[in-house]
Amino acid sequence: MSAGLGLESLVDQTISIITNDGRNIVGVLKGFDQATNIILDESHERVYSTKEGVQQLVLGLYIIRGDNISVVGELDEELDANLDLSKLRAHPLKPVIH
Repeated sequence: MSAGLGLESLVDQTISIITNDGRNIVGVLKGFDQATNIILDESHERVYSTKEGVQQLVLGLYIIRGDNISVVGELDEELDANLDLSKLRAHPLKPVIH
C-alpha cells in the first residue's frame, strides 16, 4: 500500500507526527502530496520535559517536508482531551539516525 492511500483516509482528522529531529506536531491533516509533504491546520508542537509538564507551542497552518517525517499517526481526540498534559513528564525524543 502506498503512503498516499493511508493518508487519504486521515484528511480532516487530527493526527500526530513525529519528525526525524524528534519533534511531536499535532494538527488537522489538510493535504499531502506524492512526496508525503504534509499540510496541517490548527497545529501545535508538544515539547516534552522531565522537569515540567508538556508545553504546547502554537504553529497554526504548518507544512512539514516529507523527508523530515518519521511517523504519522491518527490521534484519538477523546482520549487526548482527557490527558492532563500539565502533569505529564517524559524525556524528549532523540533525533532519528539513518
